[in-house]
Amino acid sequence: MADTSDFRNGMILSVNNEYWIIVEFQHVKPGKGGAFVRTKIKNLITGQVKDNTFRAGERVDEVRVLRRVYQFLYEAGGMYYMMEKESYEQIPLPESMLDDKKGFLKENMDLEILIDGDTPLLVELPNFVELEVKETEPGFRGDTAQGGSKPAIMETGLSVQVPLFVEIGDTLRIDTRSGKYVTRV
Repeated sequence: MADTSDFRNGMILSVNNEYWIIVEFQHVKPGKGGAFVRTKIKNLITGQVKDNTFRAGERVDEVRVLRRVYQFLYEAGGMYYMMEKESYEQIPLPESMLDDKKGFLKENMDLEILIDGDTPLLVELPNFVELEVKETEPGFRGDTAQGGSKPAIMETGLSVQVPLFVEIGDTLRIDTRSGKYVTRV
């Protein structure tokens, strides 16, 4: 058990038998009435984000999770197979758990999975991945007044806006948090 003074970004709570992660929180002490904590929490299973208010000092169920390094092996039939790096144990994850992340996944890539007991809760990608450009249109100098951009399809099928000088076969560093181009490698 924890209380609202223990809140921090990334803390995982059990609210109504569902797992929620704290995205943002703010302690508020109004001039009249009791203090409270305003939070924005995200459901780890459904991805739903909602605002929730807790009274100051209110007790909450904190979920202690293990953070393990896994290697992405392959995708088959809507399931993504991961292997734990220490025990070589393989686990399948449903496609719904990786919806917004699957465009960044390459075979043999390391990632972290938060686990409660035997239940995988959340997949965390590295902040940056390096992907090869498979398809893009040629960029021509002088097409724009400032630096322009064009769409490029990466080796995983991810579409990213890139500068005009990027060509097919280039390897690019992509930020997994925003999905944006960072630099050419």
